[in-house]
Amino acid sequence: MKALVDVVAADRVVGRCIDDARNRLPVLDVTSPAALRALLAGAFANHAHRTVLLVTSTYREAEQLAAEVSSVMGADEVAYYPAWETLPHERLSPRSDTVGRRLAVLRRLVGTDEAPRPKVLVAP
Repeated sequence: MKALVDVVAADRVVGRCIDDARNRLPVLDVTSPAALRALLAGAFANHAHRTVLLVTSTYREAEQLAAEVSSVMGADEVAYYPAWETLPHERLSPRSDTVGRRLAVLRRLVGTDEAPRPKVLVAP
């Protein structure tokens, strides 16, 4: 799969976006077809040397995209940041395992966990 990621990164337009990301633009917003997202995320993560945040509209889409990116990059390179499962105005607390999973991802991002820092973070 690394060869496919490198082919995507070699594209002229993608290459310009990667250069923009390398130049430390505060935000780089890229929209792509669903079939290209995992490869594009891998290209950005491997060539721009920054953590890539992929935001989806639903938790199901986020879980699917995290699995797709993991198949391209490897499971250690990707982290899924789960949704709270509750709305701010509800008087319910999120489940304790959801809170734990979110904290584990945050620890990986700052480098205090034994697991390697993720190159790609997927969140709904």
